Amino acid sequence: MTPQAMQERIVRYGDLRPCRTAFIDAHTPGSDQKENFTIIGGGVSESPDQHVHLTIPHGFNIGAAGQPPKCRNSLHSHRTAEVFFVLSGRWRFFWGRWGRAGEVVLEEGDIFDIPTGIFRGFENIGTDYGMIMAILGGDDAGGGVVWAPQVIEEAKAHGLVLSEQGRLYDTKKGESLPEGVAPMPVLTEDELAAFPEPSPTEVIGGYVRRYWDMVAMAEQKPVKVIGETGIIRDRPGFEVDFITRASADRTMQRHDRPSVLMPVKGHWRVAWEGGEAVLAPGDTMSVPEGMDHGVAPSMTGEAALYRVVGTDDPAGPTWKQ
Repeated sequence: MTPQAMQERIVRYGDLRPCRTAFIDAHTPGSDQKENFTIIGGGVSESPDQHVHLTIPHGFNIGAAGQPPKCRNSLHSHRTAEVFFVLSGRWRFFWGRWGRAGEVVLEEGDIFDIPTGIFRGFENIGTDYGMIMAILGGDDAGGGVVWAPQVIEEAKAHGLVLSEQGRLYDTKKGESLPEGVAPMPVLTEDELAAFPEPSPTEVIGGYVRRYWDMVAMAEQKPVKVIGETGIIRDRPGFEVDFITRASADRTMQRHDRPSVLMPVKGHWRVAWEGGEAVLAPGDTMSVPEGMDHGVAPSMTGEAALYRVVGTDDPAGPTWKQ
């Protein structure tokens, strides 16, 4: 593949285009400064203003959330997997119907495979603007977001209404639901009872892995972080590997479906027949299926990278009580 064609499959951190009206809580105080990024795939944005950088199907979506200090993302659930790793900042993740079932604080490089089917939210508790990178299961990411009832009610008080098709309308701009289109129904108490409330021990022990622990584990070879044989035993429709300077294999390799490279520390050189590119933290690169390529750090110092490859596993719920 030509260098130009490959460059078109690289989304640079500095070129990311944010959407500030992506979700129903975009006007809600405390959530009104967040930025949403859709990097690969359609994502789950509820706004037509959302820019999609790469539309190539991968079997999963890649996105990101950027937030200033004290800004939070409201309680919601997904029908498919949602995995985050912290690119920058310090973040508190919380879960449960009211966000009180448990919480965990993640630092740079940490990864969280959030169980599907539970309400979750997150906030930047650091002192600077922070960014978390996201992997969502499926090409259509499960058809959108399921919001906790209080989020929908609070958003309505600030002018945002979500249609039953999952599109936002801003009454402060004079918009209203089209004739014949109903608002998104609020979950009933019986429906809410079906959402699990796992304990912190269950979630943190089973679905969170710390950056420095993975660095130690990757001394000899890359770590399978998420997968059937991963240190997080989950099959969400994709696998995630963690590669460091010590475990980088400089030999050429290929995958039978598109893969995605996402540096979290250091600079990485990706080489293929006919060209090469250097990736920095926050960059996202899509590697075509069947293409031989090699990945290695390009400079001295700390270097770590996440690699995502789709699988044949269904992208639906994976949480089991």
